[in-house]
Amino acid sequence: METLPYGSWPSPIDAALAAAHDGKPEFVGFVGDEVWWTAPRPAEGGRRTLVRRGADGTEEPVLPPPWNVRSRVIEYGGRPWDGTVVDGTPLIVFVNFADQRLYRHEPGGTPRPLTPVSAVGGGLRWAEPQLLVDRGEVWCVLEEFTGEGPTDVRRVAAAVPLDGSAAEDRDAVRELTAERHRFVTGPRLSPDGRRAAWLAWDHPRMPWDGTELLVADVSDDGRLTAPRTVAGGPEESVAQADWAADGSLLYASDRGGWWNLYRDGRPLCPREEEFAGPLWKLGQRWFAPLDSGLVAVVHGRGATALGILDPESGEVVDAAGPWGEFDATLAVHGARVVGVGAGPHGSHEVVELDTRTGRARVVGAAHRDPVDPAHYPEPRVRTFTGPGGREVHAHVYPPHHPGCVAPAGELPPYVVWAHGGPTSRSPLVLDLEIAYFTSRGIGVAEVNYGGSTGYGREYRERLREQWGVVDVEDCAAVALALADEGTADRGRLAIRGGSAGGWTTAASLTGTDVYACGTVLYPILDLTGWGTGETHDFESQYLESLVGPLAEVPGRYAERSPAEHADRITAPFLLLQGLDDVICPPVQCERFLARLRGRDVPHAYLTFEGEGHGFRRAETMVRALEAELSLYAQVFGLDPAGIPTLELGT
Repeated sequence: METLPYGSWPSPIDAALAAAHDGKPEFVGFVGDEVWWTAPRPAEGGRRTLVRRGADGTEEPVLPPPWNVRSRVIEYGGRPWDGTVVDGTPLIVFVNFADQRLYRHEPGGTPRPLTPVSAVGGGLRWAEPQLLVDRGEVWCVLEEFTGEGPTDVRRVAAAVPLDGSAAEDRDAVRELTAERHRFVTGPRLSPDGRRAAWLAWDHPRMPWDGTELLVADVSDDGRLTAPRTVAGGPEESVAQADWAADGSLLYASDRGGWWNLYRDGRPLCPREEEFAGPLWKLGQRWFAPLDSGLVAVVHGRGATALGILDPESGEVVDAAGPWGEFDATLAVHGARVVGVGAGPHGSHEVVELDTRTGRARVVGAAHRDPVDPAHYPEPRVRTFTGPGGREVHAHVYPPHHPGCVAPAGELPPYVVWAHGGPTSRSPLVLDLEIAYFTSRGIGVAEVNYGGSTGYGREYRERLREQWGVVDVEDCAAVALALADEGTADRGRLAIRGGSAGGWTTAASLTGTDVYACGTVLYPILDLTGWGTGETHDFESQYLESLVGPLAEVPGRYAERSPAEHADRITAPFLLLQGLDDVICPPVQCERFLARLRGRDVPHAYLTFEGEGHGFRRAETMVRALEAELSLYAQVFGLDPAGIPTLELGT
C-alpha cells in the first residue's frame, strides 16, 4: 500500500471513462418474442437509440445517427416508442427528438413520419404511443402548443393514423376525448377493448400530490365516452393503472400513506413500502399484470426489488440476483418479465425473469467492468438524525483505493450530493462519477433528504412549503455528523447538485457556513422568476406546494432565493449550465452572477451549447467532471494528477 494524501490517489477512472458509461437502458418492451429498449449514446451527441436483442442473444441498434428516440412531452418526456410484429416483420413507431414527430419504421427501411410539424410555440409532441394495428392507429398523448408561451399548451389522448395520412394534415389526427384536464397519461385498453383507463391531474398539483384515475367506454367509432373518476383525488396520488387479464382494474395509490397496489378498490398487498413512485415521465411502469393473474412489481422501502405478486394471497416473491435497485420500466410477454436493474457494484442491465422457473438473468446492456472493480466504492446505507430528531436517509461512499491509504491522522474531504426533483431519490447503484471521486480519495454522501420518495407520503411531504429549509437542513445534518464522528474533515466539506439539487446547493452556500465550496449544475436560483414564466408548463406551479402560494407568501419566495442573497456567499463555487435548458434556463444563472458582481468570491461559470436539462454529451460531462475536481483540488489543497486547472475568477 502506498501512503498518499487524500485527493491525490492515482485512479484508472478518468472523466472520459465516467462519461462513456453515463446513462442507462430505459423503456423496455417486447416486439414479438424479442426484447427491445432505448439506450444512451453519449459519444454520439447524447442521443438515445433503440436496441433489439435477437434470438441469438446479440444486441443490435435499430436506428443509426442522427435518429434520437426521445419525447419532450412535459419536457421530461415519456415512453417514446412501441412495436409489434406484422406478417413476421417488426413494425415500430417512435418519437424523434429533433422534430418531435412520430415515425413509423420497419427495420431495413427508412422511417416515415406519421405526424405533422406545427410552427406554433413548441409545436406538436407525442408520448406513450400504443400500436393498435387492427384499428390502423397509434394511440398517444398529444401535447399541442397553442401560443408562444411555455404554458400555452393543451394535452389530450389522440389517435394517429398508421397509413401516414396525418403526416402533413393536423386534422387527420383524431382526438379521443374532450380537453378535460391539463395533464393526461396514455389510455390503456381493457382486454376486451371496450373500456380505457388513464390518469389525469391539474395545476397546481403535481402527479405525486393528487391524480384522478379515469375510466371511459370505447364507442364503436373509437372515441372514449362517458369518462368517470374511479379513484384518486386532490390528496391521493394514483401513479399507474392497468388492466388484468380478467378485466379487473389494477392501480397503485398512496391513499394509505404508501403507494400500494389495489384491484377494483381493494388493497392487494398492504405494506409500509412503495409499489410505485413519482410520475416524472409518462409511461413509467412499476407493475405489469401477467396473463396468469400474477403481477410483476417493482417495490421496496428506499431500495427497490423486482418481485412477483400473487393477488389472491398477497404474497410477493422477489427475484434473486445482484440487483439492489429496479427502475420504473417493466414489460411482460407470456411468463416472461423484463425490467432494468442495477446494484452498488454493477451498472443498469436489462434483466429477464422467467416466472415459471423463478430464474432471473441479464439479457441486455450487460455490465462490464471497465476497470478493476477493486476501485469501486463500498457504500454504506446510513440513517442520520436531523433537526427535531427526524430521520434523514443517506448513502455514504468513503474514499476507497486498493493500493493507497492516507497518512495517519488525515481526515478525508467529503462532497454532499443533493439529488434533483426534489421529489425523487438517489438510488444505491454503481455510478462511475462517484467512483471518479472516491477512487482519488474524496468521499461522497448522497442525501435522500426530507421530500425524497421511497419512504412514504409523510416523508416526502416534509418538504411541503419547506423547500430551501428541510433539504438544506438535512444535507447539513449529514455533513456535520460525518465530521463529528471523525469520518470527514470538517474544514473540507463541499456540496453539489443539479436542478432542484442545484437549488439546494446554492441555498446551502448562501444560507449556511457548513461547506468550503460547491458545484451547482443547471439550477433554480430565483423562485419568483422561475414561478412566473421562466420554466415549462409541467412545473410552472410546482412552487405552490414546495414554497407556498405566491399570491399569499411573496416574501417567502424572495427570502429563500439564492439570487436574492448573492451577497451572503463567501465560498468558492462552480456553476454549470446548458444553454438549451428550458426547465432551468440560463437567465437564472445570469441573474445570480449579476448580483454577485463586485464581490470577491472565487467562482467559474461554464456553459454548454446543445445541452438541455441534464448533460448528455460525453465531451460536456468530461469538462464538467474535471472542472469540479479542479475546484475541490484548489479549495481543499489536493493534488490530483492530470486534471486541467479550472480558472476561478471573482
